Amino acid sequence: MFKCIDQNKYEVVPIGITKEGRWLTASDAERLLAGKAGEGASPTQAQLRAGDPEATPAAAVLQNGAAVVVPTEPHKAGTGLTPFQSDAPTRRAADRAINVDIIFPVLHGTFGEDGTIQGLLELADIPYVGAGVLGSAAGMDKDIMKSLFRAAGLPIVKHVTVLRGDWESHPKKVQKLVESKLKYPVFVKPANLGWSVGISKARDRKELGPAIDEAAKLARNRGIEEGVGGKKNKAREIECSVLGNDKPLASVPGEIVPGAEFYDYTAKYLDEGSQLIIPAKLTKAETKRVQELAIAGFRAVDCSGLARVDFLMDPKSRKIYLNEINTMPGFTSISMYPKLWAASGVGYPELIGRLIDLGLERHAEKKKNQYSR
Repeated sequence: MFKCIDQNKYEVVPIGITKEGRWLTASDAERLLAGKAGEGASPTQAQLRAGDPEATPAAAVLQNGAAVVVPTEPHKAGTGLTPFQSDAPTRRAADRAINVDIIFPVLHGTFGEDGTIQGLLELADIPYVGAGVLGSAAGMDKDIMKSLFRAAGLPIVKHVTVLRGDWESHPKKVQKLVESKLKYPVFVKPANLGWSVGISKARDRKELGPAIDEAAKLARNRGIEEGVGGKKNKAREIECSVLGNDKPLASVPGEIVPGAEFYDYTAKYLDEGSQLIIPAKLTKAETKRVQELAIAGFRAVDCSGLARVDFLMDPKSRKIYLNEINTMPGFTSISMYPKLWAASGVGYPELIGRLIDLGLERHAEKKKNQYSR
């Protein structure tokens, strides 16, 4: 993204956030956003793709950066980001705030796309790209998300939600509940975690317990879904990108053919075996159906700006199910979101420009609200 943004039009201020929560901006952040590993990195580390759990967290700790803070109060001109601590060799002028017009929160998972950072930016009255607090939180929590999909009359896979406490205290009761509602195979997912982390497939009762235990390490709630296609057939995985605010548009759909049995974190970010088929091999009617459902799902969870909407298709009946929505999809060179828009006639630089405009539009619309009389 950093390389593709039109820097004749935009002055980009790269910001990194460490695991400890410090906001830093410096040339180190530029190197990270440009996909370059820090000094001393091995050739293997330098070649790892964005999102790799071994390389990215280490690179993200920008130890030599100038620390900044977003003040949790409506900002005035010139006070968007305030330096509060820096080292002499790399310091910015401590008496000058970093004025930003809009923030593009290219962050995934917990604290990045769950409404947390969106709430901080709302308090600071700084425009940002993407869904607001409600849309981000609803899109992150798979149980709430599916409840909203169901309320909107959208087709979803049969599923049940299990609390960690119920599983720990009454495992046999939970097992009985799952088996009374669903047929094997089932997929067990942490209900409020991004990046396809912690997903397991259980083909029978023997595999169900370990799958729930694995998800329990990562989230209080576990969503358990019936596998589309049954035991003999594997579901087709279709994705569609959405762009817009009140009048969203849908891209051509694409299809993921996982190198592994299903498209989990490893298949997405570490393995090279997965294939992207753009456009997906669908009939005109199926393509239209996916696009309509993508927009309906986008609206159901109150999204804005952008989202990637994922579907499961039964390969035999060709029935399409709305699986989930990602309110801040990846923007790497291998990511589906920009690839689908490129195939739809919207190139990467234009896409980034549209998203910035949509973020500013959403902020201007919100400023029309009255909060007191």
